Amino acid sequence: MRSATVSSLLSLPFLASAWLPGEHKQIVSRDGIDLFNRSSLYEHGLTKRSPGLPEIGDQVKVRGVNLGSHFIVENWMASTVFSGFGCKSDSEFDCVSSLNDQGKADSDFQGHWQSWVGADDFKKMSSLGLNTVRIPVGYWFLESIVDSSEHFPRGGEEYLDQAVQWAKDAGLYVIIELHGAPGAQATDAFTGQVNPSPGFFDNYNYDRACKWLEWMTDKIHSNPSYSTTGMIGLVNEPVRIGDSKYPNAQSQTDSMRRDYYPKAWTTIRNKEDSLNVAKDQQVHIQMMDKKWGSGDPNEFLPDQSFWHAAYDDHQYVKYTDAEVSHQGYIDFSCADDRSGNWPTIVGEWSLSVNSDVEHNSDWDPNNEANKDFYRKWFAAQIMAYERGQAIGWTFWSWSTSGLNDPRWDYQMGVDAGIILSNLDEAYTIGAC
Repeated sequence: MRSATVSSLLSLPFLASAWLPGEHKQIVSRDGIDLFNRSSLYEHGLTKRSPGLPEIGDQVKVRGVNLGSHFIVENWMASTVFSGFGCKSDSEFDCVSSLNDQGKADSDFQGHWQSWVGADDFKKMSSLGLNTVRIPVGYWFLESIVDSSEHFPRGGEEYLDQAVQWAKDAGLYVIIELHGAPGAQATDAFTGQVNPSPGFFDNYNYDRACKWLEWMTDKIHSNPSYSTTGMIGLVNEPVRIGDSKYPNAQSQTDSMRRDYYPKAWTTIRNKEDSLNVAKDQQVHIQMMDKKWGSGDPNEFLPDQSFWHAAYDDHQYVKYTDAEVSHQGYIDFSCADDRSGNWPTIVGEWSLSVNSDVEHNSDWDPNNEANKDFYRKWFAAQIMAYERGQAIGWTFWSWSTSGLNDPRWDYQMGVDAGIILSNLDEAYTIGAC
């Protein structure tokens, strides 16, 4: 059974093409569990009926985590990885370059890919009521498009295939997202390199990105491991208009929306057509929501293609103008309206707070006196990201290494008692 609201949303033209779990395709784990069906969760003991739970229907929204630093290591959240390699670097490009030994770099990174997550991680996700995993990937996983001047680890494809298979076995919906684009879409290490200026915004790099998208689309429809992968993100967090770091952001984002987005769209759909993929089995194509600040992603798409799109919204409250107090943060999230493009998934968010106070004792997530605040703030964010034009969320991140902060680490957050192990309790603990 599905609520009338969800049924009406799923019947709109956007979903006449492509699919989401529960519509056109049911995702079931090897144990026979449908993580998008509340009754199935009850039946298998993965969640309990919360007393006083409002009528939110049987269909569960997107509830997931990111595999941050699995395939693109970010030193700030996984410092022990690079230090274990002997790298004093912030990005994968710089790490591989500094090692000056491609064979050692490949071996080191393959060891990381083998150990960062395993099958049990995906089983644990499902046991916590999560149903989705967002996997950030770099363009260098398609090794044929890497230039000789670019230094990245090799051999990642088989580990990506394995992670996706584990997610499928656990009954998880998978979003694969181009987190590190050719030339870098920003000057941050999440792109895999720290360039002095973003180099993504030209036809050469758009063409390389489209080759990656074509390759990924083919994998999704040709490799059975990818049968629960239903969404591809075109590029993560490109430059934003108005950011002083990027004086050319207006022309760069105009170019991205005018040239790259339509070409990327056509590349994916043409590949699906060549594979005879039925319309209701096509992948969703995800772009950053207009709230991100890179302009309206739909403006230059042909033939109202945006009816078949999805959107990525990132909301780190620590960087907003929310009043820096416990109640201020809760109130901010309770009132948070993520209206923008529809349908939106809040693809990145956390429990991290303003940098000026994050190490203060009255914000310490391991202090018992603060745990009620963090639980309620977590609940307030969940409710905000599951209403209106937001159809769910993926928390950043599933795991960290060396950071030791449960506000960024879902597993640590559950263990610390600041992240709810029964997600439906978000609607019953009186956060808002």
